[in-house]
Amino acid sequence: MLNQNKEITNALHVLKQGGLILYPTDTVWGIGCDATNPKAIEKIYKLKQRIDSKALICLVADDRMLKKYVKHIPQVALDIIDITETPTTIIYDDAQNLATNLVAEDGTIAIRIPDDEFCFQLTRKLNGAIVSTSANISGSPTPKSFKEIPQAILKGVDYVVNLRHDEICTKPSAIIKLSHNGVVKVIRT
Repeated sequence: MLNQNKEITNALHVLKQGGLILYPTDTVWGIGCDATNPKAIEKIYKLKQRIDSKALICLVADDRMLKKYVKHIPQVALDIIDITETPTTIIYDDAQNLATNLVAEDGTIAIRIPDDEFCFQLTRKLNGAIVSTSANISGSPTPKSFKEIPQAILKGVDYVVNLRHDEICTKPSAIIKLSHNGVVKVIRT
């Protein structure tokens, strides 16, 4: 717990300065930044060699924080969050209060409430959303463990969280798109 608190403090410092962190999530290792900082988000696109029209996922601590970033949360989204047993990212219409280069061209945003104490505490203490994109160069396989993360990523972030380096990661989250018109579309299982 002492190590986790120290790592949260260090990561928060970097996030507040507009830097990038490499951190463990409830799914895979992620590259993260403050989701309201457009310059930090630009750095992620550049590091991943990813086109900026391909939106990124972000993490929030809870339903209350989710309401800060989505104008209308469908009831079905809250039901999915409550009943799902696997990490699930939901794409919502009408994103708000986020960096414009994080939001997709159609105004949607992909958000997950992680079941992970480190991510929960980090978002809660930042009092805001954190970008969470897999720690790989765009088009390359997602690393299944810390030791599989490419050197370019390790050298390209401002801080590497020193926790859970020995864990084997599970697969990325499922992704579901919920539209205002009630249509539910599974993007990734």
